[in-house]
Amino acid sequence: MIDFMGKRKWFFIASGVLLLLCIIFMIPAGPFGLTWGVEFTSGSSLTVVFDSDNVTQSDLLAELSALGHSEAVIQKTESNEFIIRVNTLQGEELELIRTGLEEKFGALDIPASYDISPSLSKAVASNATIAVIIASVAMIVYIAWAFRKLMHSLRYGVCAVLGLIHDVVAVLGIYAILGNAYPLEVNMMFIAGILTVIGYSINNTIIVFDRIRENFLKNPNAPLEETFNRAITETLGRNINTSLLVLLVCVALLALGGETIRDFMIILTVGVVVGTYSSIAIAGSLLIEWEKGAMGRILGRLNPRRALAKS
Repeated sequence: MIDFMGKRKWFFIASGVLLLLCIIFMIPAGPFGLTWGVEFTSGSSLTVVFDSDNVTQSDLLAELSALGHSEAVIQKTESNEFIIRVNTLQGEELELIRTGLEEKFGALDIPASYDISPSLSKAVASNATIAVIIASVAMIVYIAWAFRKLMHSLRYGVCAVLGLIHDVVAVLGIYAILGNAYPLEVNMMFIAGILTVIGYSINNTIIVFDRIRENFLKNPNAPLEETFNRAITETLGRNINTSLLVLLVCVALLALGGETIRDFMIILTVGVVVGTYSSIAIAGSLLIEWEKGAMGRILGRLNPRRALAKS
């Protein structure tokens, strides 16, 4: 049995440093910052279909830059079809882009084009935030209900969500750092990646918490550290093996999947690593600190009770 809980102070220090750096990197005025896509900042989206199959994303980006749209974000959907997102096009700019691309790559068609207004982009950002908040509250309630045979079952849900916040902030910060080297931006693909990371992370955490519950019910009088250490050790192999398998798939898709899914796979790769770490080192550590009273004192609770299984 590995003494994970005996090292929780170091886990907190490591995560604190990581989160502090990530927050600094996310500051817009800082050296890195997040790049927001047109879904959140407004802009224009074009679907362009070329007659030729030889058009590449790099060549298309170079030509759009020459046309004055270096901010363009390009997503390849088929061998000759691309979705292009640029700043809001004014007046004849759409026709200028069409003409310039035709001269460079030959005949093409633009079957769909639309503008994303500032009000719509704000609505997208607001709805995404509300969705995450509702999902977090729902997870807390569901986990509290699932662990209702234990006293203080609500704490399990709260600590699981705090672990998710840890993972999301870490992924955002690392994404901001990588965005300085690669053209990464916060778009709908990014949101899909974050939601996937949340689902993966909460699954790993619940596996550990469920084993803690089983151990509590079997031996409610065992020391807290022993119960937590045993649960984490018993689920360690499963969590690591599952994460390694997912990472192998992520790395393969990151190397071979092309730029279309690159942003998603970067988020998922980072999220799997961070989520596995937090489910082992952070969520349980937060819970045991709360159970032992440290978090209770922070919250002003002078006499917190130890969580024991209900008889």
